[in-house]
Amino acid sequence: MKKKLLLTGLLGLFFFISLKQLQAWGLWGHTHINRAAVFALPEPLRSFFFNHADYLTEESVVPDIRKYAMNDKAENPRHYIDLESFGNPDSIPRNMKDARAKYDSAFLQKNGILPWYIIQMTDKLTKAMKDGNKAEILFLAADLAHYVGDAHMPLHTALNHDGQLTNQKGIHAFWESQIPEWMGDQFNLHTAGAHFISDIQAETWRIILESHQLEDTLLQADRDLSASLPKDKIYQLDDQGKVVKTKFYQAYHTQYYCEQLEQRMHGMVEKQLQRSILDVASYWYTAWMNAGQPDLGSLDDAALTADNKPMLDKELNSWMTGKLIHLKTEYEFPRQ
Repeated sequence: MKKKLLLTGLLGLFFFISLKQLQAWGLWGHTHINRAAVFALPEPLRSFFFNHADYLTEESVVPDIRKYAMNDKAENPRHYIDLESFGNPDSIPRNMKDARAKYDSAFLQKNGILPWYIIQMTDKLTKAMKDGNKAEILFLAADLAHYVGDAHMPLHTALNHDGQLTNQKGIHAFWESQIPEWMGDQFNLHTAGAHFISDIQAETWRIILESHQLEDTLLQADRDLSASLPKDKIYQLDDQGKVVKTKFYQAYHTQYYCEQLEQRMHGMVEKQLQRSILDVASYWYTAWMNAGQPDLGSLDDAALTADNKPMLDKELNSWMTGKLIHLKTEYEFPRQ
């Protein structure tokens, strides 16, 4: 079960993608969310998901690969919703059927379908669990986790998704990738245990609307902090005084700026990661409960589960302290 992760290869696919267009937690975020969510599950789900934790971790970024490397046009709107385009949030249909009746396909393609797609994916995962289809369970669980994670990124819910409307272009990748990568060792990834979601539709919209409320705080904190500091405190500079950029043409902020912004946002990145972990586990758990609590352990060889038990206990104990072990990811913002 403990095979080497294939994330190096996955990162290679991102090489040709400008991060200014990405709308995801990034490699570090999605892999850590999926991995940690396994431990937030109760038994017997935890043992089944742990048997396939490497798969769930590796597959965490596949929706982004479909969107960019495969240029899947249907994939793009699944990752966000520009709430401002829909008007009063109270008037937005809460299910996909009503949304398609109210808005045409071009409007939804442009402005996103993230909450409705999460609801649909949860239903599909529930059915796969009822059917005992192991391949579908794992595939759908990994995909669903990606979209639930995306829903916790405030800029996934806003027209100003990369600060392009407020002269803050690049804030998206900085917030979701560089801060987690450079500060993740300090983050506590332990959460409460998964809980049953009695109303998936209501819970999904709650997450979306609460994430959206954080947008102004995020952007204002960056504006205020950057206005108070000299350039060399905000960005890493080369010998000529120019801003150092990654191979994705994104500016390198300083470690100091990462830490100061996260502090000014009152730990927003860490908190949203924690919420993502808990909610991913809760969506998985709810799908299983709604499926009638099928014996998913029977889909694996009993010897596999027994062999993995010592490692599960070790990783679970580490997660209880807030840390993940045996998880290595490539950096989108490698340290200079």
